[in-house]
Amino acid sequence: MSESAPDRRSPSPPQAEAAAPQADPHPRRLLNTVDVMALVIGIVIGAGIFSAPALVAGFSHSVEAMLLAWLLGGIISVAGALCYAELATSHPNAGGDYHFLRLAYGEKLSFLFAWARLTVIPTGSIALLGFVFGDYATQIYSLGEFSSAWYAAAMVLVLTLVNLVGLRSGKWTQNLLTLLEVGGVLFIIGAGLFMTPDPQAAAAAAASPETRQATQWGLVLVFVMLTYGGWNEAAYVSAEVVGPKRNLPRALFWSLAIITLAYLLVNLAFVRVLGLQAMGASDAVAADMLRVLMGERGAQVISALIAIAALTSANATILLGSRTIYAFGRDEPMFGLLGRWNARHDGPTNALLTVGAISLGLVGLGAVTRSGFSTMVDYTAPVFWFFFTLTGISLFVLRRRFPDRPRPFSVPFYPVTPLVFIAVCLYLLYSSVMYTGVGSLVGIAVLALGAVLLCFRRSRALRG
Repeated sequence: MSESAPDRRSPSPPQAEAAAPQADPHPRRLLNTVDVMALVIGIVIGAGIFSAPALVAGFSHSVEAMLLAWLLGGIISVAGALCYAELATSHPNAGGDYHFLRLAYGEKLSFLFAWARLTVIPTGSIALLGFVFGDYATQIYSLGEFSSAWYAAAMVLVLTLVNLVGLRSGKWTQNLLTLLEVGGVLFIIGAGLFMTPDPQAAAAAAASPETRQATQWGLVLVFVMLTYGGWNEAAYVSAEVVGPKRNLPRALFWSLAIITLAYLLVNLAFVRVLGLQAMGASDAVAADMLRVLMGERGAQVISALIAIAALTSANATILLGSRTIYAFGRDEPMFGLLGRWNARHDGPTNALLTVGAISLGLVGLGAVTRSGFSTMVDYTAPVFWFFFTLTGISLFVLRRRFPDRPRPFSVPFYPVTPLVFIAVCLYLLYSSVMYTGVGSLVGIAVLALGAVLLCFRRSRALRG
């Protein structure tokens, strides 16, 4: 019931320090190539592949352009993952991006990144997953005009309450549901490529508005790269890879190659059954494909599977996102209330409530714009690509600042590879601001509020 802030002062007694074994300050290298591949594939393949393809198809003028976009997404991801691999092996730290940005640019920018982690990135992902859940749950039972938003709000409320009372999914549950998610991808590929569509259902699906005359590459790549997201977190374990100079690039290349192939096959399955026009007009593209192939029963089965996958990802994001915010509250006096741990329920109650409240607000924003998934991509994309760009540049800054630092892994074709990655990040930052909707403006405004708080924090420190 009562919350107690952790004691930040508590040094260990001298005798306890003497008795305790000396901790190893460096990560132990325990992961082989297959371990890293499994980690990357498990993180990257998520619920986004069941929603983003419709948006990509809707902004593509041809099947070839759509498939090229998914191929480019894989190539860009490999370039970025190699840059992160060098940063993580040269400067190993659990803080990831926060640590790299702090080393390269100082405390102010790292504070702004932490603020973005508090208000934009995990909460936007939770709301996004809520709309994936809502779109597919609506295929099973519709709640009316704002059905997806109602389902998304209910998901946020229920999962927040579940985590507040200390209940959480066990490891085996998460693994099982992740297996179901990957199984759903494989089922869609098999069904779409090898089953024969019902002619009447296929004709009805094709009777939809035509797609655009020209591919809007900026928007297309924003949605594609969202679906490839997650490899940057997987790269943090590079300091724990056995023989990183050889095994790390091999693991990153093959895992992202497998993901790219899977994404290409999924999109080929969708377009083979539905056609580009119907694919671009769909709110639940996997359900629509299975409806053509197997009728209403097939659509409901795949919808239930995808809704469970989204629910699982959202629960993990709420749990981990609240821990990130809790850590930020412990380190930042201005947000000290968020850094309190509820001993009774074994969780960061204030951080969980904050995550839930912001996520609900974002669900409301998606409902107002009537394009929930797309609005959440708009909300997170400018902030995401802004910090991705700065992290890419930090590779050059940290090489200059720490010229003698050992580099277990060096990015190949330096400086071309990081320059290409930075250029792509800048293009996607520009696209996410210029070609997206009201969601991007809200995301930028929230980040600007963090800059105002940073100025207030500095002036208060000077007065103190």
